[in-house]
Amino acid sequence: MSIEIKAPIFPESVADGTVATWYKQPGEACARDEHIVDIETDKVVLEVVAPADGVLKEVLKAEGDIVLSNEVMAIFESGAAASAAPAEKSAPVPAAPVKSAAPAASAKETVQIKAPTFPESVADGTVAAWHKQPGDACSRDEHIVDIETDKVVLEVVAPADGVIGDILKAEGETILSDEVLANFLVGATGAASPVAEPAPVAADNDEDGIAGPAARKALAEASLTAAQVKGTGKGGRITKEDVDAAVKAKVSTPAAPAAKSAAPAAAATVPALGADGRIEKRVPMTRLRATIAKRLVEAQQTAALLTTYNEVNMGPIMELRKKYKEEFIKAHNGTKLGFMSFFVKAATEALKRFPAVNASIDGNDMVYHGYQDIGVAVSTSRGLMVPVLRNTEAMGLADIESNIMDFALRGRDGKLGLDDMQGGTFTITNGGTFGSLMSTPIINPPQTAILGMHKIQDRPMAVNGQVVILPMMYLALSYDHRMIDGKEAVQFLVTIKDLLEDPARLLLEI
Repeated sequence: MSIEIKAPIFPESVADGTVATWYKQPGEACARDEHIVDIETDKVVLEVVAPADGVLKEVLKAEGDIVLSNEVMAIFESGAAASAAPAEKSAPVPAAPVKSAAPAASAKETVQIKAPTFPESVADGTVAAWHKQPGDACSRDEHIVDIETDKVVLEVVAPADGVIGDILKAEGETILSDEVLANFLVGATGAASPVAEPAPVAADNDEDGIAGPAARKALAEASLTAAQVKGTGKGGRITKEDVDAAVKAKVSTPAAPAAKSAAPAAAATVPALGADGRIEKRVPMTRLRATIAKRLVEAQQTAALLTTYNEVNMGPIMELRKKYKEEFIKAHNGTKLGFMSFFVKAATEALKRFPAVNASIDGNDMVYHGYQDIGVAVSTSRGLMVPVLRNTEAMGLADIESNIMDFALRGRDGKLGLDDMQGGTFTITNGGTFGSLMSTPIINPPQTAILGMHKIQDRPMAVNGQVVILPMMYLALSYDHRMIDGKEAVQFLVTIKDLLEDPARLLLEI
């Protein structure tokens, strides 16, 4: 039986993805749930598996092709043997011959190139980069312009073979959903044929073929081409980490004059002399970072933010971990006992006692949640991500630790999904892993509070009239005073302190 293999259903904030790698080719046998292809988006890499035992019959989307949510990528024959696969389907449909075909001599019609239909949560976008200019010849589905939104970079392709006409929206301009970007002359021939302009066309095609959306965006921001970066991914694919390494190498060596002349549009990112004659580098802020900055400022301007501090003696937790470390690992299949599980359990118990801290604000409504979903910061090569532990009230210490470890491993491999990071009723951030002694965390709206952990440091403390050296940690609770009174915030933080300094309270729930 023939089965359609489709792209995953992308979350609302992701418009499309790129076929990154096919691990099976037409005619090859596959086992049920065997990993056969990766789909790369700007945020995560999604795995698609075989729906049953059988043979991959036909590949409809080659590596580097753009796919939409739930779009058919291949045909799969369930129950078939590898020898039954037709030989003529042994290779994916090549993109190069299509792009090399000569367009018609004159325009058949003029069509409008429009911005994509943005998701409900995206108000507008910015024209990030035009990969074609007026008069340039284009092939059908060739990548011509990038639209950057608050969450993702969307690619707009040519509607047919033809030529770019007038560009109505220049780079840097703000556009709305479905707004006209340019006119396109269907069937027309460019002023210069694709063969006469091998350098720019080859560079664009090369980047599209061996670099995914995230890597291409990083290349554009760094003013680099794919030819300047050595790919370490499968089949020589360029990853975002490869671009970062190339940027570091570029900064460590003087910029060549030829490189500056080759990319005039990105000249602002090249190191130059400042007003005082010293070298400085001016880099445009990305739309995503600008949006993050805007929302953080809005959180400080719209919420009545206040932070209360306390300190906790980590000695009892440290002794408990030391005493039961080996037994815990044996009893829970290698799961190690860390500090974060104690903080999550203590926060969960405190959230039960103080529901306002676990609530959120929706307009003029206060929403009280009957569950505890706690976001925990995880450091990855792509930056700090905050996946959410769901229903922590039903989780034990081992469950929390194993889930956090799973988040860390998937974050390292770029496999954290958007669903892992959406939602959450409360957040814990641990700056102590980077050496922070004290900080003031900012809440993540619509949440009303965030707990900040910090570095454990030995300090002299007065205990029963005696000076004792104890391993102490400062705790910070930032909260929205519109929702939470100072008394509740202080009592919430004291509850966490009491539970951690006497871990037996976590078991007895007292």
